[in-house]
Amino acid sequence: MLIKEFRVVLPISVEEYQVGQLYAVAEASKNETGGGEGVEVLANEPYEEDGEKGQYTHKIYHLKSKVPSVIRAVAPKNSLELHEKAWNAYPYCRTILTNEYMKDDFMIKIETWHKPDMGDQENVHGLDKETWDKEVNVVHIDIADRSCIASKDYKKEQDPAIFKSEKTGRGPLGPDWKKELANNPNCPHMCAYKLVTVKFKWFGLQKNIENLIQKVEHRLFTHFHRQLFCTIDNWVNLTMDDIRRMEEETKSELDEMRKSKDVQGMSAE
Repeated sequence: MLIKEFRVVLPISVEEYQVGQLYAVAEASKNETGGGEGVEVLANEPYEEDGEKGQYTHKIYHLKSKVPSVIRAVAPKNSLELHEKAWNAYPYCRTILTNEYMKDDFMIKIETWHKPDMGDQENVHGLDKETWDKEVNVVHIDIADRSCIASKDYKKEQDPAIFKSEKTGRGPLGPDWKKELANNPNCPHMCAYKLVTVKFKWFGLQKNIENLIQKVEHRLFTHFHRQLFCTIDNWVNLTMDDIRRMEEETKSELDEMRKSKDVQGMSAE
């Protein structure tokens, strides 16, 4: 098992982020769906459990097109699907990804606290001292640092170092943007503390695959938050009611995109 805590500071308030995150997730889901694959939403509903209250979602990620054809040919049924269950009790969120083929031998758990600070709190998830001191590696993500983006992944329209929001006046983010943010009490700011626990029990592969998954999560968090900030003008004036309507519309669109491609594939056979 491998544990890392990623800290992402943003020039956004905790309240704004709640809307922006949901907006960006819905947009990303549409971009990843097609060809009978992508994201399938099974549930999106309120929940209340053990004093915790929020929104529960259950999604399936269909990944066949994401792996080489030789692996698709030999992969067992359900091995190329990820189930994502998420409990959004904002400002605390918990997401667990599993695979029906690997059962208890595979899990990715992402626990996030959204705090109105500059990412300087230690152990916000309340782990026992030994685990925190010996097992958790803290990684700071700078969304304006282009050097952490591969050249093939770079998109000018998603670069916080050159983006300026017309509606909020925020950006572009210069080399010392975090220091400037910390010294400006009038500018909104927050940190997403994302604790990622990865388990992949497979003889001979465990360490390498767990490290690979953590690298993938690092890349995903970096791209997601760069995109979130650079689309702020699209979502900053939306309400949570707007977001829930958008999620319902997105679910219908995803279902139609997957079904239409499935039908095309069947007719071509």
